[in-house]
Amino acid sequence: SPATRVVTAGRPARDPDAPLNEPVTFASTFHAGGDVGYGRYGNPSWTALESALGDLEGGRALAFASGLAASSAVMSLLPEGAVVVAPDCAYLGVLDQLRERATQGRLTLRQLPATDTDGIAAAAKGAAMVWLESPTNPNLDVTDIAAVATAARAAGALTVVDNTFATPLLQRPLELGADVVVHSVTKLLAGHSDVVLGAVVTADDALYDRFDTHRRLHGAIPGPMEAYLAVRGLRTLSVRLERAQANATELASRLRAHRSVNVVRYPGSGTMCSIEVAGGADGADAVVAAVRLWVHSTSLGGVESSLERRRRWPTESPAVDESLLRLSVGIEDVEDLWADLSRALDGI
Repeated sequence: SPATRVVTAGRPARDPDAPLNEPVTFASTFHAGGDVGYGRYGNPSWTALESALGDLEGGRALAFASGLAASSAVMSLLPEGAVVVAPDCAYLGVLDQLRERATQGRLTLRQLPATDTDGIAAAAKGAAMVWLESPTNPNLDVTDIAAVATAARAAGALTVVDNTFATPLLQRPLELGADVVVHSVTKLLAGHSDVVLGAVVTADDALYDRFDTHRRLHGAIPGPMEAYLAVRGLRTLSVRLERAQANATELASRLRAHRSVNVVRYPGSGTMCSIEVAGGADGADAVVAAVRLWVHSTSLGGVESSLERRRRWPTESPAVDESLLRLSVGIEDVEDLWADLSRALDGI
């Protein structure tokens, strides 16, 4: 069971007096003759994280300094002038990376709604890569990954799936036909808002080698302490996800009945829920200012519940409503979360 493997994967051998989990290794220099060679090439603390995440996703994982560093490694596969298909609404950092390359004339970007399976399949013809998020950030639209991956492969394009919101406990894109999975380990996987890390996972050895070479040459390496903390956080992913998902499901149900909530976006699983509230941007900002338990922050996936009006960022997609609040639901008592949020909504 994934709930068991998330606790056990990536542990060292069960030798007498060996530590239960891989300890943090602070080292830039290693004795010659082994597999690591140098601190930019590997570290036992990274290996533990990569082993666990690769096991959960069904591939081989490489850890990076951040989610965007991982995304950059994937984009390094693109030849000059490549065509990339991407959602019209997705994680802002990735879209900004793609738009920057498009502005520089290094690629052509085709953006479509994440739910437009036929449109994405048609756009994949002549493309080098189809970049997916499912659910999307922050509109929480769901893509038919298997159908898109099939169409992309027929067109000769790679399928990349950002699996940050779902995690491998809810969705395994490689099994659905994707070529590459990307994670912001910062979020649900690590789960405690105390590290910045990313990861790439693939079952293709040639792609793995290219990502490994990119990391070695560009130095986008994770710190050993961050990798250690991510493994420690990963051990509780199943129980954190179970509690936070139950909270999110209950809150989504109550929010649908609140007079100040116009739209509830919740895909039926996961810890993320987005709402569009009365009063437009001003109404949303008033909610953010009024909450006391919920945390106003731009990150997500921690044990604490947080919220943010996404259109406060100038480059956020126009497909995102001005009044949209993205809720990252944590593991607090659901009644306390509801009391705080409903009180703030009552005030608009």
